[in-house]
Amino acid sequence: MEKLEKTFVLLKPSCIERGFIGEVITRFEKKGFAIKGLKMLEMKREMAERLYEVHKGKEFYDKLIKTVTGRRVVAILLEGRNAVTVVRKMVGATDPANAEPGTIRGDLGLDVTDNIIHASDSVESFQ
Repeated sequence: MEKLEKTFVLLKPSCIERGFIGEVITRFEKKGFAIKGLKMLEMKREMAERLYEVHKGKEFYDKLIKTVTGRRVVAILLEGRNAVTVVRKMVGATDPANAEPGTIRGDLGLDVTDNIIHASDSVESFQ
């Protein structure tokens, strides 16, 4: 049986700047997810480093941190059935060039660091 889970997504600065907040939220709501929390904030460097610490040492890490630091982001807590897995499928591959059409990144992302959205990859990483 599918279980009710919570997961975290972060709408990156390019999502906000390009006017896609409503479109992304609508996609999640149409899929049956409930928004349990939503906050727009300025991403501090320490927050970005904690969020992306799994990528530390990778060639794109510094650009990724720089892309979000000091800019507005939208943090969203979603709840729904198999939330982590379903949201990851909806988001699509990290690189929009490799993401399926119909996914958020496939339709709206620009490149691997400016892919408009971050989504938790596990219940543990969300917590």
